[in-house]
This record gives sequence, C-alpha cells and structure tokens, in this order.
Amino acid sequence: MGDFRTRGHRAALAFVERSIQTGRPPHALLLVGPDGVGKTTLAMDLASGLLCLDPDPAARPCRACAACRKIDHGNHPDLHLLEPEGAGQQIRVGQVQALAADLSLLPLEGRFRVAVIEHANRLNPDAQNALLKTLEEPPARVCLILAADDAAALLPTVVSRCARLRLGPVAAATIAELLDAANLADRSRGTALARLAGGRPGAAIALARRPEAVLAQARLSRTLLDLLAADRRRRLGSQAELIADGAVLAAAATGTTEDIESTAESPVRARRGGRGAAAAADRTSSRRPSPAERRSAAAQVVSVWRDVARDLAVAARGGSRELRQHELIDDLVRAGATVDPDDVVRFLARLDAVARALDAYANPELALDALLLDWPRARQAA
Repeated sequence: MGDFRTRGHRAALAFVERSIQTGRPPHALLLVGPDGVGKTTLAMDLASGLLCLDPDPAARPCRACAACRKIDHGNHPDLHLLEPEGAGQQIRVGQVQALAADLSLLPLEGRFRVAVIEHANRLNPDAQNALLKTLEEPPARVCLILAADDAAALLPTVVSRCARLRLGPVAAATIAELLDAANLADRSRGTALARLAGGRPGAAIALARRPEAVLAQARLSRTLLDLLAADRRRRLGSQAELIADGAVLAAAATGTTEDIESTAESPVRARRGGRGAAAAADRTSSRRPSPAERRSAAAQVVSVWRDVARDLAVAARGGSRELRQHELIDDLVRAGATVDPDDVVRFLARLDAVARALDAYANPELALDALLLDWPRARQAA
C-alpha cells in the first residue's frame, strides 16, 4: 500500500487509491471541506501517487523515488501549484492562463501533469471563466485538483465539470494520534485539541503549536455565549475584542502552513517561508492591519462562531454527549435552555452567508456587526 499522509477520510482516500492504481484519475477533481480539514494533503497524496516512479502501482506513492523526493522539495517539473496572491488574496486570470499553457505541454518526467489549485474558492470570475476551457477540453494526461473551502463560490459550470469529494471532520482519536506522532501533544491533550478544532487536523496542529491561540479561541467562545444575554450596545461594543482574538487565530493558522510543512513535507506551502504567526504578529503590531488581515481575522471569528452555534443548537435540543467543546458543556447547557433552537439553526445559515461575503471582500467590521445583532438572544434578555 502507498505511503499516504492523509488521516481519516476513508472514502476519499479509497477513491484516490483507485485513481492511482488504475492510472485513470479524473481530469478534474474538486475537494470541498472546511479550512484545515486536509484537502491539500489529500491533493498532494494524489499528485504524489500519479507521479511516483515505483513499478508497483499499489506501492505508490513510495516517498523514496526521485519523483517523490522532488515533490517533497517542491521542484517536480510536472507538478504545478496555484494559490491566492496579492493584497486581495485572489487567484487571477493571468495565473490561470499561465497554468493552462503549462498543462497543454506533454509531461516532462512523469506519466501526468498534475495541477493543484489551493483555495479555489478564491478564483475570481474571470479566472474561473479562463479555467473553463481547460475543464471543457482537458489535455491528455492532465489531472487538475481544486481544493475549495466552499463550492458555492465557484461557478456552476466549473463545479459540474469536476468529480467531487467532500471532506468532513476527522475523528478526534485520529487527530490525537497524528499530534502524538508529530510530538505536538500527548493523546489526552490531542483529543481535547481535536474537539476544540472541530475535527480539522490543520486547526488542531495550529492550536498545538500556538498555546496563545487556544486561549484566544476559549475567550472567543465564552464571549459569544455571554453575548446571548447582552443588549445591543454591549454586542456592538464587543466587535473589537472579537477581531483581536480572531487575529491571534489567523496568525496561528498562517503558522500552521509551516507546521504542516515540517510534519508532512507538503511543497504547496513551502514557498511561503517567513509567513508564520510570529512574523504576522510583528507586521501587525506596528501598524493598522490591512483589509485582508482584518477579513482573515473576521473569518476566524466566524469559524469559531459556527462551532459555538452548532453546539448551542445541540444543547438547545437537549443534547450534551454530542457537544464538541467539552470544557464549555455546563455553559452551553445553561445557554441552550434560554434560546430557541430554530433561531440558532437559522443563525448557522447566516454564518455561512457571511463567510462567503467575507471571501467576496465584504467589510469585516460591518459583517461582524450584522452577526452580533442577529445572534439569538437569551429569553430573559429578549
């Protein structure tokens, strides 16, 4: 069996294995799932397997041949990586056109040319339209892998031309095993971090590497629960502290890319050297955060808010064993008794809409203000 670095996601991994062993991958594969759930790791597993030189298809990727070593070092000529760039963190039409030109050529060393587009939900409309020609008339021996946090940001014509795999949360025990193997946390703490990360291995690695991020996430969760009973003025006044904690989480998430690189040797993010949490903190400590940094912080707040709202909806319907944030069980059960579960479910849909708006460059402060006013109110405070 090949040396896969993906943990969990058995069905998706089985699909990848079949694609490698048969030598017939889809010409385009769309991986959809929350940030940090393992989309890029799975994409690189597929790329490594398709380009591996081991004579036994069942042993690919072997991680030992020349092709596997080049992939690990990020210099394989048949592997093409695309990611958001610039202040707006978009993937633009020029990048897609350059990629299409590369993919039109025959492979140089391997059996395929493989392209991985990370954060494909950040392809702007012109870039998506430019990508359509490659999707409609794919060159021979090409596999294009799109990793997107939210498929709703992609044009229906793009989505319809891709095979699709959705990646959900990974079991806490699996993440704990991963953290233990990487010497980041023992099994007990790893299980707690996995639950705190909502089953996302990347987020769990960030929390394990950055203790301050654990504290920031705990503060965020408790603040959001406290705001259930707060009036309009207190809610709007809390926006700055929410964004401040979100910025800590965003810095830790940036550090995750390097932490995963050191653990899994993923070349997709190796080119981002120097963009760790410490560097982010240094940049933001001496100046006002840029709009992109503020949106990133707001996106982290929305991510934590989604976890809190999900647990609150479960608690409001009388559940407790299903809660992910075990350290907040008592608070969640108390708060759940004071809110209408249907209101919380509706708010979860609102969170998803705001997350998409932030990706489309909505003003982060206004977006959080809207959520703060829509956040269900405890009955005694209504």
